[in-house]
Amino acid sequence: MTASATEIQARTLAGYAHASALRQVHDRDWVLDRVTGEPEVLLDLGSGIGQLLHEALGRYPSLRLAVGLERSEHRIAEAAERLRAHGDRVRLHQADLTDPPELPDRADVVTMTSVLHWLYPDEERTLDWISRRLTPDGVFLLTTYHPDRDAHGLGGEDDIVRDALVALGAERGAVPSLFSGGGVLPIATRTRTGADLGALLERFFHVDSYLERDAVVTVENESQYEHFHAATFGDYYARLVEPARRAAFFTAVGESAWRRQHERGRVSEMPVRLWRLAPRR
Repeated sequence: MTASATEIQARTLAGYAHASALRQVHDRDWVLDRVTGEPEVLLDLGSGIGQLLHEALGRYPSLRLAVGLERSEHRIAEAAERLRAHGDRVRLHQADLTDPPELPDRADVVTMTSVLHWLYPDEERTLDWISRRLTPDGVFLLTTYHPDRDAHGLGGEDDIVRDALVALGAERGAVPSLFSGGGVLPIATRTRTGADLGALLERFFHVDSYLERDAVVTVENESQYEHFHAATFGDYYARLVEPARRAAFFTAVGESAWRRQHERGRVSEMPVRLWRLAPRR
């Protein structure tokens, strides 16, 4: 059976440059606005297609080195092309953030935007690694999303997926069992609560401050969200259906989002925090 274009996109995480405009691009600018002084080394974790690194190199001429760690080989390749003009000021590493590599340079600034939930429940190893990679006066800028969750730990994107599964014939009350049986941990569970995450971060850093705003996603049609979901979440949720129904699943996700847009004037809205963290002294 030939895979649909969206299935192929989900496997390769293609199209992120366009999809990120719906939500993540706002985090990028918000984070970089919090960088102060004249940083020399910046490390971006989950650097994706290199958008934050590209913006940082343009904003801060003092940067002699911008380093990106990213798991997806497809995103690394796209980032390398985007950052090619910066030459030796850029280093990209394909890496699993739950087991990050040793790096020769300590960083004045470490950034991580909308990534930490993917490391759950093993964030401690990465946070400890970051704390050792910062210079004594360095700063770790982290964004985290905190959707409301139900008694089963589902919320945010999980709710949109739940609607899609119901549209494909699942009983609504059985969806939590589909998640657990399919080995898919709800994203709303992965994000932790703000209080729980704050306590975890305090084990490794001094929490200097945090800002909070509402992240609102709106779309113009079903297809726009279908491709956003594929580029952002890949086939993470698609594992909940058999391979022959995955094209229909992505279509149903787009239709679910579009219904929400019509009914609520938005697809989703949730708090996002920008944490400013410093090394413990």
